[in-house]
Amino acid sequence: MKITFLGTGTSLGVPVVACNCNTCNSDDIRDKRLRSSVLVEVNGTNLIIDAGPDFRQQLLRENIDKLDAILLTHEHRDHIAGLDDIRSFNYLHKKAMDIYAEQRVQKGIKVNYSYVFSKTKYPGIPDMNLKLIENKPFNVNSITIIPIRVMHLKLPVFGFRIKNFSYITDANYISEEEKEKMKGSEVLVINALRKKKHISHFNLEEALQLIDELKPENAYLTHISHLMGKHNDVSKELPENVFLAYDGLELSI
Repeated sequence: MKITFLGTGTSLGVPVVACNCNTCNSDDIRDKRLRSSVLVEVNGTNLIIDAGPDFRQQLLRENIDKLDAILLTHEHRDHIAGLDDIRSFNYLHKKAMDIYAEQRVQKGIKVNYSYVFSKTKYPGIPDMNLKLIENKPFNVNSITIIPIRVMHLKLPVFGFRIKNFSYITDANYISEEEKEKMKGSEVLVINALRKKKHISHFNLEEALQLIDELKPENAYLTHISHLMGKHNDVSKELPENVFLAYDGLELSI
């Protein structure tokens, strides 16, 4: 199984003209964080978790020309705003894109992409095949995927476990029952927004506490804002089996 981090950042940390912080102005490519998303390649099946505003840019950067399905964690714009760009895969694969999401998230997609689901189909619009998921395992091709229910303040969000890889983003609480699903992971990816406490995301201290509790072989931090600081500086503060993920990082599991 191969994991490629398409993006490891958040809307809070995207460089803008008004930003004059050291992180955004860093010359280190690892500090250039697009919105969080990950490509999972297993047994010839390509899955992407989340498709934010940087989706097209990420696909072009990684030269991705095959995509079997998209898994969505939740309906916030920084995780679904790139779905219009699946139309290229519709053209290449001559079929609708399978998009796995729970019912509430599907409703959000239908609001944001109402033109996709209108009775009159305009030529060339994206073709989406929404597939309902609940908090129980499901299969994509021959791949078993285990949803992990986490809380993003008051919003229920899904993380996913695929074999011995667990991926959690936009969370600040995970129940003991859901933590059990993550135990034994070779690689755990968990969100860590910044060092200061945040209302709806794990901060660095909280993420490290969770990693220490679950004890994966290796852990990678994602959904990192510019407020976390520079990659090189923060990396020096981390345990030996914990790493800041960065855009373009590839792992083989």
